[in-house]
Amino acid sequence: MKAEPEKPVNVLGGVLAPCSREPLTGYFRDGFCNTCDTDFGSHTVCCIMTAEFLAYEKYVGNDLTTPRPEWGFPGLRPGDQWCVCAGRFLQAADEGCGPQVRLAATHARALEVVPMDVLQAHAVE
Repeated sequence: MKAEPEKPVNVLGGVLAPCSREPLTGYFRDGFCNTCDTDFGSHTVCCIMTAEFLAYEKYVGNDLTTPRPEWGFPGLRPGDQWCVCAGRFLQAADEGCGPQVRLAATHARALEVVPMDVLQAHAVE
């Protein structure tokens, strides 16, 4: 059975806005931070990449900068928007290197992991 996205609701209670189509992001690679029960990482937080966050991710074992064409992954650069795992975003925020967040494009399920005040502290809109 193929996994299907949950209802696309953002952390503000509205319709989930797209995060990025270039590069194409999301657990479903649909441009949205959609999720479902098989998304164990909860790729629900729409973040704007910074050099600091990308270096942090590489340091903790998640290299987001190296292209992986076999997975259709172009590698990320500062300024790119990407659906980040909620737990990893919270970890980076706790370490002082959390990137900015687009609340309208962050799925409501992120709130199961990340408190709203933490998301708001990193919000760009």
